Amino acid sequence: MSKSLFDLSGKTAVVIGGTTGIGHSLSLGLADAGADVVASSRRSEEVEKTAAEIEAKGRKTLRLTSDVKDRDSLVSLREAVLEFFGKVDILINCAGTTKRAPTLNFAESDWDHILETNLTGTLRGCQVFGEAMLARGSGRIINIASLSTFVALYEVAAYAASKAAVGSLTQSLAVEWSKRGVLVNAIAPGVFRTALNSQLLDSTPRGQEFLTRTPMGRFGNTDELIGAAIYLASDASSFVTGQIIAVDGGFLASGVNQ
Repeated sequence: MSKSLFDLSGKTAVVIGGTTGIGHSLSLGLADAGADVVASSRRSEEVEKTAAEIEAKGRKTLRLTSDVKDRDSLVSLREAVLEFFGKVDILINCAGTTKRAPTLNFAESDWDHILETNLTGTLRGCQVFGEAMLARGSGRIINIASLSTFVALYEVAAYAASKAAVGSLTQSLAVEWSKRGVLVNAIAPGVFRTALNSQLLDSTPRGQEFLTRTPMGRFGNTDELIGAAIYLASDASSFVTGQIIAVDGGFLASGVNQ
C-alpha cells in the first residue's frame, strides 16, 4: 500500500480540545503527517505552547482559544481558520470532562455540565465546522468516543451516557452527510495513562481492574492513537464513515483474562 495514502500534506486540521492529553498528541501527530494544525482550547497559555510545538515541526497554525459550551467562540474559530487557510479539511472533537459519583444522588448540575460539554459540545463542533465542509463538499470529522460508548464503567453514568450518545451522533451525521462528501467517524480510546489519572491507574483497585481487563497487559500511550486519527483523516479511509474504531489493547474483546 502506498504511503501517500496517509499523507496529510496540504490539509488543514482543527483540533478542539487539542492542547492537552489525547488532543495534544493528535494535534502533533497530524502535524507530523503533513497537516497544518490549529489546536484550540480554553486556556491561552496551552494554545500558545502547542502552537509553538506545531510550528517547530514546520507547519502553520493559529493561536485561538475556544470553548465548546460557547457556540460563538467556535464560529469565530472557524471564520479565522477559513480566512487564513481558506478551508478546513479535518476536524477532531477532543474536548471532554467527567466526574465520578454514585448515580443515585448525582447532582443534576454536574450531569448537565458533562452532557453539555461532551455531547452538545461535540454537536456544536460538528455543526459549526460541518457547515463549511458541506458547502465545500469535502471534509473529515473525527469524534472522540470511549470504552463507555459500549460498556458501563462504575459510577460514571453521566460520562457514559454522553459518550454513548457521541457514538450515536457520529453514526447519525455519517448517514446525513456522507453523500455530500463529509465523512464522520470516531475513535474510542481504551485506558491511556495521563497526568490526571496516573495515580488512579497505578495505585487503586480500579486501576488494577482496568489493567486486568486489557489483554495486552498494559495501558496505552496517547501517541498510539495517532495512527487511527491519521487513517480516518487521510485518503486511506475514503470509503469509511459512521465507524467507531476502538484503540483499546483488546479491552472490549475481553471476558476472562486469567
